[in-house]
Amino acid sequence: MTAATTPATAPRPTVAAPPRRAGGALAGTGVLLRFALRRDRVRLPVWIAALWAVNSLTLSSLTTEYADAGARAGLAETMGGAAGLAMTGPERYLAGDYTYGPMMGQQMLGYLALAVGVLSVLTVVRHTRAEEETGRAELLRAAAVGRHAHLTAALTVAVGASLAVGALLAAGMAGADAEGVTAGGSLLYGAACAASGVVFAGLAAVGAQISPFARGASGLGLGALGLAFALRAVGDVGADAFSWLSPIGWAQRTYVYVDDRWWPLLPAVALAVAAAAGAYALSTRRDVGAGLRPPRPGRPEASAGLLRPVGFALRLQRGVLAGFAAGALLFSLMYGSVLGDADDLLAENERLRESVLRLGGSGLLEAFASVVMSVLAIVASLYVVQAVLRLRGEEGAGRAEPVLATGLSRARWAGSHLAVALTGGTLVMLLAGAGFGLSGAASADDWSLFGELTLASLAYAPALWVTAGAALVLYGWLPKASAAAWAVPAYAFFAVYLGELLSLPDVLGDLSPIGHVPQVPAAEWRWLPLTLLTAVAACLIAAGLAGLRRRDVDMK
Repeated sequence: MTAATTPATAPRPTVAAPPRRAGGALAGTGVLLRFALRRDRVRLPVWIAALWAVNSLTLSSLTTEYADAGARAGLAETMGGAAGLAMTGPERYLAGDYTYGPMMGQQMLGYLALAVGVLSVLTVVRHTRAEEETGRAELLRAAAVGRHAHLTAALTVAVGASLAVGALLAAGMAGADAEGVTAGGSLLYGAACAASGVVFAGLAAVGAQISPFARGASGLGLGALGLAFALRAVGDVGADAFSWLSPIGWAQRTYVYVDDRWWPLLPAVALAVAAAAGAYALSTRRDVGAGLRPPRPGRPEASAGLLRPVGFALRLQRGVLAGFAAGALLFSLMYGSVLGDADDLLAENERLRESVLRLGGSGLLEAFASVVMSVLAIVASLYVVQAVLRLRGEEGAGRAEPVLATGLSRARWAGSHLAVALTGGTLVMLLAGAGFGLSGAASADDWSLFGELTLASLAYAPALWVTAGAALVLYGWLPKASAAAWAVPAYAFFAVYLGELLSLPDVLGDLSPIGHVPQVPAAEWRWLPLTLLTAVAACLIAAGLAGLRRRDVDMK
């Protein structure tokens, strides 16, 4: 063999470079955007319409309940307390005439910004980290789809939804014939809400790069929301600097309908751009399907609890349970802090006074406590639905079939998650009642309220069980429509909470499980409706398990 033909000197075969994708890192963004909008064709319109409806109904309620200047002045005095400022917004809104524009700016703007933030977080995580977790993102990346296409499409959908909410809110407020509501202020009102959604869309995008799981990414985004709300509350009470660390505080410090300042939205835009840019940069430092924070290695051997269905279900759901428990406790402590001022807060509310007389309550404090207890029950019902629908998530991800291929029956598998939902929902409600009672007792200087409100929270447990049963029926018989279970807590909010404020017909409240619960402590305990609710829950659970036994698993 000559030197020219030796392996060391033989010419190497030429390997053609892989063709570059048209559009580079953003290739396929338009297709993914249309796909995301197709998936969210029901979800997004419902969210947007619900936020617009809540805002419109709140404004209508305020114009009805506080029609005269004296009533508005009394409300402003009450809302000027530390507890009122922590729950709503800064004191600047109370400086002049407390007309309906400043009312909405102080009492609703912060909560709407929070709600739009939740929408943005869930939307971004749904179309980024959840797509990677299910393996769909990697499959699409094998085609002509760029690295940043999923993130760009998700941010576009979230930002578009935030802008749509802001536009509807601005149009609705501008079209309202209410004192103190101006066209310029209405435009700023909508822009402030939209800015909050844009900010948390960017922060959620960062969280999606850090956590390897959709639940973790959602937890990071929702945790940022909770921190922003807490910083805003601390700043409004006195330490103003804390409010300037919160995107929600920036939205409220536009002082809509009072000063109409646009410049506090500039930090929101800057943070949104910086967060989005950071998310793009971080996405290049990880593999598809992985996160920058690697999952913790498990134990060499499973614990005794993980070897049982209930223990395994609790392990899967403990993060969501802890998050809802912490959130319910936080809200209950905040509501309890104003319980001592309930008489002053509701003194001019003739409609609520009439409802107190109808319920047989002994005072406005008890009536206010019963309304708050209903709100806390709605929060607990959200957890119950989330816990039951985890079954659908396990099945859709393909993890249910291998488990059921063992000696574990379908009833035991579903029953383990159902047990976590029923017990966890009751514990969330009990913890919320205890926090409400503790904070309320300190606020009203009446420590008998602690035991009374803690015990009253247990009255809502049967309604939570009915909610779980309804979700299980949908999952067992109509798995593709199981997301409709979210309509149960949504309807409860409309019919029970808003129905009380807007004096809607009682028959609407009767269509919700929570509407059948005795409104303790304003009303007396009645065991018959609680017993009937428990029986209905048992029937629904049995029906749901029967449906699960009769259908195929992994029905997409």
